[in-house]
Amino acid sequence: MSDQNHNAAGIELLQAFNDTWNRHDIDALMGFMADDCAFHGVAGGELLGRSFIGRDAVREGFQLAWQTFPDAQWLDGEHFVAGDRGVSESTFRGTRTDGARIEARMVDVFTFRDGKIAVKNAYRKDRPPVVAPAA
Repeated sequence: MSDQNHNAAGIELLQAFNDTWNRHDIDALMGFMADDCAFHGVAGGELLGRSFIGRDAVREGFQLAWQTFPDAQWLDGEHFVAGDRGVSESTFRGTRTDGARIEARMVDVFTFRDGKIAVKNAYRKDRPPVVAPAA
């Protein structure tokens, strides 16, 4: 497969992955992940944020995003792929369970292996919660 076709397939994979996040479909989402996958979240005390290693832990980490932001959406996705690496840039919007609303640009950096996502490394702008206008 040419690099151009490989990159196009990777972009299609990232768009489908993004769409699945927005449907909050954990089973379909895990179908994109390699057996020995890793997810590095946007927050946490470690250099890479909180890391979830292995399918069960990654599943837990993904579900934690929806538990923290039940209405989470990743909008205006733009994707590119170069070899076994890919990037998705989007606008994250979500309301925490305490009512605070987050809206910020973010980036996911991916590593692919055998047509699956081996690593998802998430970064998000550290923007304060959006304040709702007074009623």
